[in-house]
Amino acid sequence: MPVETKTISVQAKGEMDIIDITDNVAQALQKSGIKSGVVTVFVPGSTASVSTIEYEPNLIDDFKRIMEKLVPSNVKYKHTETWGDDNGKSHCRATLMGPGITVPFSNGKMLLGTWQQIVLIDFDVPPRTREVVIQIMG
Repeated sequence: MPVETKTISVQAKGEMDIIDITDNVAQALQKSGIKSGVVTVFVPGSTASVSTIEYEPNLIDDFKRIMEKLVPSNVKYKHTETWGDDNGKSHCRATLMGPGITVPFSNGKMLLGTWQQIVLIDFDVPPRTREVVIQIMG
């Protein structure tokens, strides 16, 4: 079974920046030449996540509003006592969402729903470059 691993860099603004990386994953899949299997998309680190969503502005706003209710910014997190970086909320949000997803593909195309895009969600406070690992197996 062939396996290809690629890494992409994504510039993230922090504070719940949601970035559509569907095209990046599709390009990596196309370049691999593997026709059927699964692609895993994973973000190293504990303050970001990879998921799927319908990437449209109102739903992005809805998601951010709901996440703020689930894991509020205005709460004191004990993690700040450890490192002083005030990103306990970022770690909690990323833990709830998880670091990656697996998507099946056939005939060189991901089997995503019509309105389903792959997104990187950066929950951390400062802007940064995020590395995303794309592993294609088929």
